[in-house]
Amino acid sequence: MLARSLAVAALAACSGTVVAAAPPEPTGNPSVVTQTPNLVAFWTFGEPAGEPRRSIGTEQPLPLEEVSGPIARVPGGPYSGYAAEFNGKQYLKIPYAETGPLNISGPEAQVSMFAVVRIVDLNQSRTIAGMWSEGKGRHDDSGTRQYSLLMNMPTYGGPRQLVPHISSEGGVTRRADGSAFPWCADYAASVSEVPTEEWCTLGFTYDGDYIRAYVNGVMEPRELNPKKDKRDDRYFTQEGPDGGDRGMNPYYHGRGIFAYDPAKHAETKPDGGSDFTVGARYAVGSFTREATKGRFGGLAVFNRALTDAEMMRLHDSANVPALNAAADEN
Repeated sequence: MLARSLAVAALAACSGTVVAAAPPEPTGNPSVVTQTPNLVAFWTFGEPAGEPRRSIGTEQPLPLEEVSGPIARVPGGPYSGYAAEFNGKQYLKIPYAETGPLNISGPEAQVSMFAVVRIVDLNQSRTIAGMWSEGKGRHDDSGTRQYSLLMNMPTYGGPRQLVPHISSEGGVTRRADGSAFPWCADYAASVSEVPTEEWCTLGFTYDGDYIRAYVNGVMEPRELNPKKDKRDDRYFTQEGPDGGDRGMNPYYHGRGIFAYDPAKHAETKPDGGSDFTVGARYAVGSFTREATKGRFGGLAVFNRALTDAEMMRLHDSANVPALNAAADEN
């Protein structure tokens, strides 16, 4: 790729003509993503700053709007040859009313997400994407959480790890007797930390029972260690399948995904349903307090739980080693 760009530049210099720079070549194969069944959205982030990012290979384009200014497009990406660079002050969104097939919810709902990213700073909680509005803070039950792929949640045993969340309540998690946690506590946690300063793939699946976290295509099994994982509450240890524990990865949820109903939730959740956001979420009264820093080269959402083999094929489709090699050259 670098050699071709230099050759084009040399030819232009010799001829005296103006030759547009050749676009960077993708490292991966987007057709693997678009041919995976039940795809509802797939963004490759090839659009210039200032333009909506549109889904490819799907029935609806689902344009992602920039928030807080243009988000830079930079060379180097798995599916378009480019990536979107987030600076921790901006994010992308689709308003709730326009989320369409991304509004995955209900007692039988399933969902999977896959992302190709290069995270720069993981010193606090960060967001990949999802429909996840947490409200104004601790003990606030006005949230309209549905599903999200998050990183670094030490409260319940996920420091610097991948922590995909599912919520059936929208607000805080509740035990079987109805008593409440101060936060949403329903998430899986990977064994590995999320890689930083290098390209990787991150993903999760939810099959209606279990949440599974995948780092670089692999779901690393992780058993619950109640004290170490800060999950010694009976909710984690006794309210899982057959009165057992919920595990860590996979993590048992089993109660479906919250569905916002304006008639039912007008008073308790006055801010309405959650937008679909990329690179940030509404948490502790702000969208940008924990906004992500790094590059996004691909993001896909499916309305079913993918298999381990499918998640590995998606990982392979990004050709992460080539992405990282190209980044090292530059």
